[in-house]
Amino acid sequence: MSTKLGKAVVVTGASRGIGKDIALRLAADGFAVAIGYAGNQPQADAVVAAIQAKGGTAIAVKGNVADADDVAKLFSSAQQAFGRLDAVISNAGIMDLAPIKTGNVAALDRMMTTNVRGTFLVLAKAAEVLGDGGRIVALSTSVIAKATPGYGPYLASKSAVEGLMHVLANELRGRNITVNAIAPGPVATELFFNGKTGEQIAMLAKMSSMERLGQPVDIANAVSFLVGNDGGWVNSQVVRVNGGFA
Repeated sequence: MSTKLGKAVVVTGASRGIGKDIALRLAADGFAVAIGYAGNQPQADAVVAAIQAKGGTAIAVKGNVADADDVAKLFSSAQQAFGRLDAVISNAGIMDLAPIKTGNVAALDRMMTTNVRGTFLVLAKAAEVLGDGGRIVALSTSVIAKATPGYGPYLASKSAVEGLMHVLANELRGRNITVNAIAPGPVATELFFNGKTGEQIAMLAKMSSMERLGQPVDIANAVSFLVGNDGGWVNSQVVRVNGGFA
C-alpha cells in the first residue's frame, strides 16, 4: 500500500473528536493511518471510509491503550498493513471533572490508567519500533496552566504525560526521533461538552484571546506540522495550541 509520502502513522483514540481530525489531516498529508479505537467500531469504520473515499489508506484496530497486548496488536497490525511505521500520535484519553476529595479516587484511578498508563505503553512501543526520522506526539492540555478547580485528577494525569514526553525525548537521544506534546485549550468535542452547562461553555470560549472554542482541526493542523517535513527541529516541547487561552 503506497501513499504520496510513503509513510504510515498510528493515531490512538481516532474514532472521534480530536483524534478523528488528526487521522483525517494526516491521511490528507499522505500518511497511511492506523486508527486505534476503544469500542465504537461504527465510528472507527466511518473514519476509515472517509479516508478511503478521498483516495487514502487506513485501517481500524480495536484495543485498550492501557493493555500492553492491545497496544502491541495495534502496532503490529499497522506494520503488517503498511509495511512500515513513521509516526505515532498518542491521543486516547478520558476526562472526568472531579474535585480533589476522597470520594473521587475512582475518577483519579480511571484517568491515571487511561491517560498515564495508556500513554506510557504507546510511547514505549513507539520507541521500540520507530526508526530514523520517526515522530512521536502526545496530547496534553493547556488547562494545566490554569489549575482550574475540579480538574485535579485530569491535570495530574496530563502533567504526567508531559513528563513522560520530556524523558522519552532524552532517552531517544541520537536516534533522530522527535518527541513532543500538544496542549490544546478548550476544543469543541463531545469530551469537552460532556457535563458542562451552556453558561460554562460560553465562559470557557471567552477565555482565549481569540474568543472562541478551538476546533479539532486546529489541533490536527499542529500535529501535521510536528510530523511533517518542517517539524524536524522541534523536540521535547509542549506546544500550546489554544488561541491564547493560557
